[in-house]
Amino acid sequence: MKRLFFLPLFLLSFLSLSAQSWVSKAAKSVFTLKTFSADGSLLASSTGFFIGSDGEAVSSYAPFKGAQRAVIIDAQGKEYPVEQILGANEIYDVAKFQATARKTAPLPIASTATNGSSIWLLPYAVKKDPVCIQGTVKSAEKFQDTYQYYTLQLNAEESHVTSPVLNQNGEVVGIIQPSAGDQKGVSYAVDARFAADLKISGLSINDPALKQTHIAIALPDKVDEALITLLLASSTKSDSQYANMVERFIQKFPNEADGYIYRARYQVSKGNFSSADEDLQKAVKLADKKDDAHYQYAEIIYQKELYQNDKPFSAWTLDKALSESQEAYRLNPMSVYLQQQAQIRYAQGQYADAYQLYEQLTHSDLRSADIFYAASQCKAQLGETDQQIALLDSAVNQFSRPYVKTAAPYLLARAQALYATGKFRPAVSDYNDYAELMGTQLGPQFYYNRAIAEIGGHLYQQALNDIDKAIELSPTDPMYQGEKASLQIRVGMHKEAIETAQQLIRIAPESSDGYLFLGLAQCLNNQKAEGAKNLQKAKEMGNEQAQSLIDKYAK
Repeated sequence: MKRLFFLPLFLLSFLSLSAQSWVSKAAKSVFTLKTFSADGSLLASSTGFFIGSDGEAVSSYAPFKGAQRAVIIDAQGKEYPVEQILGANEIYDVAKFQATARKTAPLPIASTATNGSSIWLLPYAVKKDPVCIQGTVKSAEKFQDTYQYYTLQLNAEESHVTSPVLNQNGEVVGIIQPSAGDQKGVSYAVDARFAADLKISGLSINDPALKQTHIAIALPDKVDEALITLLLASSTKSDSQYANMVERFIQKFPNEADGYIYRARYQVSKGNFSSADEDLQKAVKLADKKDDAHYQYAEIIYQKELYQNDKPFSAWTLDKALSESQEAYRLNPMSVYLQQQAQIRYAQGQYADAYQLYEQLTHSDLRSADIFYAASQCKAQLGETDQQIALLDSAVNQFSRPYVKTAAPYLLARAQALYATGKFRPAVSDYNDYAELMGTQLGPQFYYNRAIAEIGGHLYQQALNDIDKAIELSPTDPMYQGEKASLQIRVGMHKEAIETAQQLIRIAPESSDGYLFLGLAQCLNNQKAEGAKNLQKAKEMGNEQAQSLIDKYAK
C-alpha cells in the first residue's frame, strides 16, 4: 500500500519539475502592455506575450479602447511602441498586434488541451523567473467549430488576466479571461489559437471594435482587400489617418500602381500637384494594366482642371488629360475611355466633338439614359433645342412605365427643357411623373417650378395648389407669396389677392412688391383710394411698375 501511495506523489513532483524547465525561456516572451490617452495619461494596462519572431503579440483588447498610443515593456524592462493592430475580438477581449521589437521569442501554441491535464499560468516578471501557478483543465467548450473555451481549476487573480496558460511542454493552451467571480478556485481561458488566428480583412476598418481605438489598424495581406480598406478609409478616416494608411500601403506593396494613384489623389487634394504627377508617372511604369493607369492619370488631371483650375499647374491641362485618355484607348479600346474623352471635350467647350463621341457611345455597351442625357447637353450648348429634347426622349425611353426612381433625373431634365421651349403642358406631365417618383422628397422650389409651367399651360387651379404647397413648405419666403398674389389677380381673385399681399407685407415689409400687389388688387376690387395709396407707396419704394399701374387703374 505504501508503494502505491508514494508513486503518484513522485509522478506529480516529476511533472511539476519538468514543467518548470521551460519557465526561464518562456518568461522572456511575456510583457506588460500599457496604453495612453491623447493627453498622455495612462489609460490601462494588461499582460501579453509574443506569438511571432517579428514583434507579433497578443493581449487584452480592452486597454486599446480610446487609446492614442500603446507600448509594451518586456521581461528585460525594455519599452517598445505598438505599431499596429493585427486583429481584435471584443467578445473574448483579445487583440493581436505588432510592436517595434524585433527578433522576439514567441511562445509556441498548443493545438488543444485535454480534460484533467496539468497547466501552468505564467505571469509577467522583470529580469527574474516568475512563480507559475499550477492548475488543471476542468472542462472545454468548443466555439466556432475549431477553438476551445476552457474552465480551469486554477487560482488566477485579476492581475493575471491575459496571462498565458501553458501545458507541460511549454506550449500556450489559452489566455486567462476575466473571472465571473462565482466560484473560488475556478478560472477561464480562451484558446490561444483563437487570438493567434485573428486577422484584418478589407472590411475590418468598419469593425465596431476597431473603431474604438486610435492606434493604426494593419492593412490586409492581400492586395485586393487592402485596396478595399483604402477605399473605405478615404471617406471614414481623418486626413492624417488616411495619409498614414496610404503610406503604409506603399511600404507593404511597393510595386502596386494603385498605391501611388491613391497617394496622387491625396496630394492633389492638398494642392501638391508636382508630387502627384511624380506618383502618377510611377504608377504608369509599374502598372500591369497600362491602359487603366493612363485612364487614372487622365481622370485626376480632368478633375483637377474642373474643380481646382484657380491653382494652375503648367504640366496639367485638359489637353494633357485628353492625351492620356487617348493613350488608354489606344492600348485597350474600351468604351469607358471614349466616355472620358467626351467629358474632357465637353469641358474644353468642344461641344460638337463631345457630341460625336457620345453619339458613338449610344451604339456601345455603355448605351444608357446617362449617355443620351450627356449628348443632349452638348446639343443644348450648341443651341439645337429640338435635338436636345429628342435625346432627352431617348434618355427617358430607356425606362418603361411604371417608371422606377432612377428615371427621375431624366424626367426632370426633360421637363425643364420642354418648359424652356414653351411646351408647358408636356413639361407639366413630366413634372407630374417626377413628383410621383420623388414623393415626400420634393421641396418648395419644385412646386414653384411646376406652378410656373402650369401657369404657362393655363392650368391655373393646379398652379394655385402648387404655390400653396410651396408656401406650406417655406412660409416665410416672399417669392412664393408674391407669385400667389400675382396669379390671384390674374384669375380675378381680387379679395384673396388682397389677403395674400397683406401677408407678403408682413413677411417682407421692406419689399415694394407687397404694396404693388395690394394696391393693384384693391383698385380692381373697387377700392381705388386705398389702392392708389399703396401703389404710390410702392413707387416711393422704387418699384418701376407702380406708375404705369397708377395711370391705368388708380385714376
